[in-house]
Amino acid sequence: MKSNGYPFRIIRADSEAPLTAEEQALLLERPFTRLGNTFAEDARRFIPGPQLETAINAAVAVGEPLLITGEPGTGKTQAAYYTAYKLGLELLHFQVKSDSSATDLLYHFDTVRYFRDASLGVRDGGAAARAQAGEPHAERALNKEAYLEPRPLWIAFESPLPMVLLIDEIDKAPRDFPNDLLHELDKMEFTVSETGKVIKADEKVRPIVFITSNSERRLPEPFLRRCVYHHIRFDERLIAEAVHRRSDEYRHLDRTFLDMAIQRFLALRQRNLRKRPSTGELLVWLRVMSTALGTVPEVLDSNLSKLPFLGTLLKDHQDIEELGTQP
Repeated sequence: MKSNGYPFRIIRADSEAPLTAEEQALLLERPFTRLGNTFAEDARRFIPGPQLETAINAAVAVGEPLLITGEPGTGKTQAAYYTAYKLGLELLHFQVKSDSSATDLLYHFDTVRYFRDASLGVRDGGAAARAQAGEPHAERALNKEAYLEPRPLWIAFESPLPMVLLIDEIDKAPRDFPNDLLHELDKMEFTVSETGKVIKADEKVRPIVFITSNSERRLPEPFLRRCVYHHIRFDERLIAEAVHRRSDEYRHLDRTFLDMAIQRFLALRQRNLRKRPSTGELLVWLRVMSTALGTVPEVLDSNLSKLPFLGTLLKDHQDIEELGTQP
């Protein structure tokens, strides 16, 4: 295997001295800085497989949201970026959090600033004119639209071209979140409660909606009925193809070593683990081994507990401890 020129052991316990300025400059040249590893940059190398490809095309054709489930790291999020890349469209990524509400997808009304301005007597142009005309309380009238910030669904509704909207990890949201989006996703319109304005998408530019879930909890039936559904299953053939398509990232590892690494990864997934490693973890593992040439053995031990950098594959300390005791 070829050397990559990077001194992997940049931190050494056998040296008491800190890095020199010249050595510290190596931090600016770390291998990951030369790689494009964002979802958008990886989209061109994503391999959906025939079943996922069919599900995407079905959702695009009928205009329904595509709900994708699967193990973490199997490519659910990447599928949306892949679709945007293939269609040449802009993508809006909404990351669901434990305190997300459906309104967060629509707009944000700056209540704090609005009431602060109202209390300070801030007036908009219309209010000033009414004040001059002697209308009572005119100085308190504020233009609420000035306090509105459009969020992904609003932006997508008013776009001149269809956009890809990704609602990522919806199962993390409060229980009512999916049902609160039923009307908006079905009718492609909503009303801004503070102003009464109706925001509606033209059918021709209806956004292409992707929704991902790690299946941490079951989603409501009414919500499921309005989605095209696909579950990404672990596919060994696609895994091997994905690795070899990214061979430029692991160019310091030869093909024989890569094939061996895939075999060890698949063997690890067959063990009785609490958290099985995913495709994403495999890719990180290979990237680490490519970076750490000189500290990685030429042949990966069949004893899986002796695999180098096991912590990039296994994320449960009991899995790591018990791996050495399994036959």
